[in-house]
Amino acid sequence: MRTRNVGAAGAVALFLAAALNLATATPAEAFIHEIIAAICRAPAGDVEPPGQSLPSSKAFIKALMATGFISSIDDDGVNPVVIHFDPTVPNSKFKSTGADLLIPGGNVDGRDLILSPLVVVDPAFPAHAHCKNFG
Repeated sequence: MRTRNVGAAGAVALFLAAALNLATATPAEAFIHEIIAAICRAPAGDVEPPGQSLPSSKAFIKALMATGFISSIDDDGVNPVVIHFDPTVPNSKFKSTGADLLIPGGNVDGRDLILSPLVVVDPAFPAHAHCKNFG
């Protein structure tokens, strides 16, 4: 009889813990997923959680570089910072405009920033193609 009470109490405790976990869940935000959802998110506005998007983080843009979407970053500390993108990698969900974009003062230290090439959302990617906010 004692084994049944312990088993029942354990089951009730597990159920309550699961219910509490579900009741207190908060929406997750992730910079990597913003690549897909940048045009299609709600509410509107930039989502920049710590980690991938915080320059002081050890994880800063590592996943984007590991996948090859950012192929390299040229930064000599004096000239404009150049971020080289490779939109031909399968996971990019972007396509090249065929030109670079200069953002005057766009780097965190005030130097110019160059996106090379400028990449834009690929409307053929299914998540973008089916987004009611895209277009």
